Amino acid sequence: MPLIRRVAEEVLGPGDRARSVWKRADLIGDIMVLKQPPGVGVDELRLIAERVLERLPYVRSVWLAAGPVRGEHRVRERLVHLAGERRTRTVYREHGCSFLVDIEKVFITPRLSYEHLRVARLVRPWETVVNMFAGAGLFSVLAACKSRPRRVYSIDINPEAYKLMSENAVLNRVDSIVIPLLGDAAMIARSMLRGTADRVLMPLPELALDYIPHALAALRSRSMLHVYLHISYARGEDPRRKAEHMVEEALLRAGAASVSIIGSRRVRPVGPRTDQVVVDAVAG
Repeated sequence: MPLIRRVAEEVLGPGDRARSVWKRADLIGDIMVLKQPPGVGVDELRLIAERVLERLPYVRSVWLAAGPVRGEHRVRERLVHLAGERRTRTVYREHGCSFLVDIEKVFITPRLSYEHLRVARLVRPWETVVNMFAGAGLFSVLAACKSRPRRVYSIDINPEAYKLMSENAVLNRVDSIVIPLLGDAAMIARSMLRGTADRVLMPLPELALDYIPHALAALRSRSMLHVYLHISYARGEDPRRKAEHMVEEALLRAGAASVSIIGSRRVRPVGPRTDQVVVDAVAG
């Protein structure tokens, strides 16, 4: 976002403080979200937000993500209104699909845009897909739109996320493919979805390893998992290799007869020497 960079440098001067603002800015529909950078005050961020609204007519509201994503429902702990309209609901567009989202009620980041499309293109038309942590349904709806699989079971424990994913399936005309399910993915995978999945998505790094036994219960033999983890690594250590080892160990410990690591990739940085990594694995 070149304009965000210019505005941040106008207010804060060139250097690390300005860089920490524009590198942390996300545009979600017509809402901009700034993450709290170290050493930058709320008043300074509010001035940046006001100037952004003056220069970018397609931005209608600016918020500060002042707290981490926490809790069972995985929502921002604290959002601070900086400028513009005081609303958190918007329409976010990605790869030809439209999504109703609410940044206060469900976690969403455009930094997963490439990953949403990558996985969608891997899905085959005959597959049954289980998305264990679906949120507003971006992975699920895009897979349905791009690959037209048999079914995508889209699970979330957050009632607001369930409502949004249901609306998004209808909005994108894939409600005959995407089946929204409200509840704990562990219980649903082990009961109604046992042995049904050709592919399981696990896009919640905080729970992915713990939920691998439940994912295995949902899988057919020799089926694919996409496991997302937050990996902290030392200097010289490869976070992808570390993630692959962790996923392979977890699958074997959970009872997989065999494990083949198909590949892995660094999705995005999430902290100092900490990356989000996805591991694609086939479990027998």
